[in-house]
Order: sequence, then structure tokens, then C-alpha cells
Amino acid sequence: MSTRLAITRRQFVRLGAAGAVAVAASPVFGAPAAGGGARPNILVVITDQQHAATISARGCPHIHTPALDRLCARGVHFDHSYSAYPLCSPARSAVFSSRMPSETGVYRNGRPIHPSIPNLGQWFRKQTDYETVYTGKWHLPSSFTHNVPGFNVLTAGVGGQGNLGDASTSRACEAFLRNRTGTTPFLLVCSLFQPHDICQWLRLNQVDPGTLRYPQLEPELPPLPPNFELRSPEPAIVASRRDGNEPGVHKGKWSPLHWRYYMWAYYRHVEMVDAEFGRVLRALEETGLDQETLVVFTSDHGEGLAHHQMVRKNFLYDEAARVPLIASWPGHLPGGTRDTRLVSGLDIVPTACHYAGVAPPQRALGTSLHTLFEDDAEASRPFITAEVADNRGRMIRTPRHKYVAYRDEPIEQLFDMQADPGETKNLARSSGHASLLADHRRMLREWEPRLRPAPGVPHAEAWRKA
Repeated sequence: MSTRLAITRRQFVRLGAAGAVAVAASPVFGAPAAGGGARPNILVVITDQQHAATISARGCPHIHTPALDRLCARGVHFDHSYSAYPLCSPARSAVFSSRMPSETGVYRNGRPIHPSIPNLGQWFRKQTDYETVYTGKWHLPSSFTHNVPGFNVLTAGVGGQGNLGDASTSRACEAFLRNRTGTTPFLLVCSLFQPHDICQWLRLNQVDPGTLRYPQLEPELPPLPPNFELRSPEPAIVASRRDGNEPGVHKGKWSPLHWRYYMWAYYRHVEMVDAEFGRVLRALEETGLDQETLVVFTSDHGEGLAHHQMVRKNFLYDEAARVPLIASWPGHLPGGTRDTRLVSGLDIVPTACHYAGVAPPQRALGTSLHTLFEDDAEASRPFITAEVADNRGRMIRTPRHKYVAYRDEPIEQLFDMQADPGETKNLARSSGHASLLADHRRMLREWEPRLRPAPGVPHAEAWRKA
């Protein structure tokens, strides 16, 4: 059940939510926003490939994340936050545009956002007086570049590894915050590379040596997840990715011990990125800017982490599709709160626009998170969506169920996410769930006409005809 926020609408307004800025309102330069007219600075922190359940304060006993724990204590943690496309570039295009990747044209890694769609920095430069600053990984199309449209780039990071580049990114953010003297609000993006370095680990550890490389670690290795064993019929494209038949999987034939070693290694990569985020958070706190700054922390996508015997991403099981999302602004947002309503990476642009006092870009698909802080039942959306695999796959996630379909794949998936959060029992082939399956097919069919696919996106017309 959801932990609902214990504040009334009147209390919420007192805390500073700007309910007067409607989604459909015309953009007004310098319009009053949250805080009785005081627009906050906005810090967006995005990690790369972070599993949603990798925060010690949220119950993970195998990890130490003091910075994320502190942010959770100060803000709202969303348990059911989903990537719009669990792959780096597509997910980032959705986070920075509030449009689905099939619309941005970023249906695979290394593609730019279609020039007709503004990113968050471009929109803020057009509609506000915010200073827009970017640090770290971009990946739309280049991973590390000083050419990020709409932003001044402090540092593009160092190379393609977080253990080399993330310190550069966090220190650049720290320097920006500690040396800031102006009064104009800022939009600062801190884009960290870890725990993506697990991909390097996977490349280096495809061969199981039969024994643990460091035997002294064995008492520390986490147990295999409950859904490690395979029990549910699934589309062939998903099985192919598990078996390493698709490029970039980098997984060998492992013993259970080696799987646990991989999990242990992944948690260490998350701890690395927590340390770099901690540097940025300390700079906010020690300068007093934390009282004037809305912090939004998320990741582009998750990590298989041995669930369903999967590694990495680009599939729609929750381990890849679900991501952390935490929002904090001391004195304005309720601290130490968990919310289990559905949210999406698409929601970050509308949220930033709301607090800056401007409407989001035209055709933005997300919803500002401020609507959830009112504890309004009507704010619970009926479903969210995701895409995957060169636009071949689609997900409909309702508060209770998840539906997954791939073009040209006969096997659909339907899961009861309350009774079966591990997604082990596919209900799509059960005659007793035929009506439920039909409902989710209808939701997807009705959702598709809302999209405006970019030229050249594969399978776009096939979905419209489904």
C-alpha cells in the first residue's frame, strides 16, 4: 500500500507549492513559482544504470549509501519510478524532453534528440532567466562533450568510465556551488557515470574460474534474488538477451557463486557514485544553497542484477525498467516520505517547469510531481508506459499490473505486481485473466495515437496498426 503524504492542500500551499501554474498556462517570464514567488534553484542529478533498490535507507542491507540516505530523509522517495526506455540514450532523451524516445528519434544509443523537440536547458533559456549548467555524461549523441544544447558545460567528464570521470563531474559541481555569487536561479545537471562501470566488470569476468577470485569475500556476497530461477514464459527477444545472443550483454556461463560475486561488485559501483553525489550534497548544505534548491535525483535505467538471470538493461522487467527517484527541498517538500504511486522519467521536465514558474514544452507527456505532494487521490495516474529494443517492445504499468508486448512476438506478458513483484507468473496465457489482458491491450492501443514518432523510427506504424 502507498504511504500517503500527511499534509492537507492548505498546508501544501503554505509550504510553497504554486498551484496557480497550470500545465496548460501560457509561459510567463519570471512568473511566481513555489515558495510564495521565490523560484528555487534546480539541481538534477542523474546516475547511469542504477537499480532502484540500491539505497541502504530503503532496506538494502548489502550497500552503504550515506548521501542517498540523507537525501531520502530530507525528501520524497518514489518507489515506483520508471524509465521511459531502459537504455542510456533513449532514457536520457525522455528525461530531458518529456517525450517518448520514439518521438525524440532516440530509439537506440548514440542518436541526438530531434531538432524540433527542445531539451530542458533550451526550454529554460527560452522561457526563464535561469542560468543553465551541465556537467558529465550527455550521450545525445556523444557521451562526453562540451556541446550540450541549451547549457554551459563545466566539464564533459573523463573517458568512458565512472571511476575516472565522476570525480571530475562532482568536483565541477562543487566548485560551481561554492563559488557562486549571483542571485539569478540556476538549473544545474550533474550527470554521473557510475554504476555503469559494471559493464566493464562484466567484460572482464565472462569466464567463471570455478573458484572465487577473492575467497575472503565469500561471507559478504549477497544471496541470489528470489526470482533468479526462470519460471515464466517470455518473448524470445528477452530470452535471447539473457543468453548473450545480443551485442553488449557480456555474460558468461556462471555458477551461483559467480552470480553473487557480480552482485557484490555492482553494489560497490553504486557506493562509488554515492560518494561523488555526497560531495555535491555537502557543497549544497555547507553553502546554505540546500534551502533554496530543489534536488531531483534519478537514473536513466536500472540493472538486471541477477533477477531472471539477467544483466544490464534494454528489457522491461522491473530490474531494468524501474529507477530511483527522490525529490527534496527542505521546508517545502515533506521529508522522510515514501510514495508508491506511479511516476516516470517523463515527469522531470514538467516538475522543473512548475517550480520555475513556466509551462512545460508543448506536447510534453509527463506530469509535474508537485501534484502528488498534495496527497490528492486524483493525482494517481491510471498507467505509465515504456518502450524498449529499437521500439519493438511496449510496457503498460498500472498501479497493480504490468503488461509487456513485443512486435512480431507471440508471447505477451501480464504480471500482478502486488501478488508477484518478482514477475515470475505470466498471467497472459491464463483464461481467467482474458478480460484483464484485453483491458491492457486496449490501454496500449489508445495510448499510441498520442505519440508523434520521429522520421525513421522503426516499428512505429506497426504499433499504430496493432
